[in-house]
Amino acid sequence: MAQLDLPLLGITAWSGTGKTTLLKQLIPQLRKKEIRVGMIKHTHHDMDVDKPGKDSYELRKAGADQTLVASQQRWALMTETPELPELDLYYLASRFDASKLDLILVEGFKGETIPKIALYRDINERNFNELLDEHVIAVASDCDLNIDFPLLDINNPEAIAQFIADWLKRINHKAP
Repeated sequence: MAQLDLPLLGITAWSGTGKTTLLKQLIPQLRKKEIRVGMIKHTHHDMDVDKPGKDSYELRKAGADQTLVASQQRWALMTETPELPELDLYYLASRFDASKLDLILVEGFKGETIPKIALYRDINERNFNELLDEHVIAVASDCDLNIDFPLLDINNPEAIAQFIADWLKRINHKAP
């Protein structure tokens, strides 16, 4: 496992709970607190960030193992990994420029041994306790739960951002 200079914080929940919806609200709140956020999102689907017919897509499909697409506004590196048995979260996180970030949020990778905020909604049909492990630092929910963790309102991204900012300070990272 690679040593990482940036803290990772998982956002874990079952599909349909609203992880991405919350993250789209949470990231701007963290930015307001001057916390620079990186994001790793795991998907179980085959995905392609390039468009068929574009030069970069055609060059990658021609056999390039890595393709870097760059413009003045952004760049993206695509790496072909069909031979990897499973994704390595720490390797993926090490690809980030640590000098430009304070935190990497991780959506998915539920089984990783990283600090996590578990999300739970009253409409979930699964047992809430299945989400909990020794790495959960808080729970964000829309219902009252009898838990030994800080309970956050899943519908209040400002309060969740404040919790994360306080957590970053506690772990002695360079958060504002």
